[in-house]
Formats: sequence, C-alpha cells, structure tokens
Amino acid sequence: MIAVAELTSLSYVWWCALTGRRGRLLWVAASALTGEGVALMVGNGDCPLGPLQKRLGDPVPLFELVLPPRAARAAVPVLTGVAGLGLAVVLVRSVPHMPVRP
Repeated sequence: MIAVAELTSLSYVWWCALTGRRGRLLWVAASALTGEGVALMVGNGDCPLGPLQKRLGDPVPLFELVLPPRAARAAVPVLTGVAGLGLAVVLVRSVPHMPVRP
C-alpha cells in the first residue's frame, strides 16, 4: 500500500510539473516523497520498512516481485532521481519569471 501511495505521489508531482497545476495535493505528494527520501537516506538506501516486512514473514523486497534482482536494486536510485527531477521542475516553474529588459 505504501508503494502505491509513493508511486501515485511521484506520478502526481510529474503531472503537476508538466501541466503547471498547483495546489494542496501537490504539496502533500511532495511531502510524502521528501519523507521517503529522508527515510531512505537514514537507511543508507534501504527501505526503512524492510525489517518489519521480514518480521511479518515476507523477505522478498517489493521491487523484486516485479523486476529481476539487478533492476530491483537500481529501482530506488532511479526513482529517487525521477522524484528529485520532478520536484525541481515544479519549483522552477513555480518561481515567477523576471521580465527581461531590452
């Protein structure tokens, strides 16, 4: 469920980046992605919920359910970059442009 929320947040941030849409939901999505990014940094790139997942009897990481192991290991850094780029585009497009004098 958390992965679905994170991927939905990522999709929504990019939709806002491309369409110029702004609103409360964008900031909720951006906050969710930022929180996940901080948690990944604290965990040295590992999902902070991994130990809980293992204790519940599911030792297979989420991305390894749908991707080969090598691609699954690359998914977190790639998605982090995609999220960071999307947030950067939102920020750049949110800054009012200064008029250029001739």
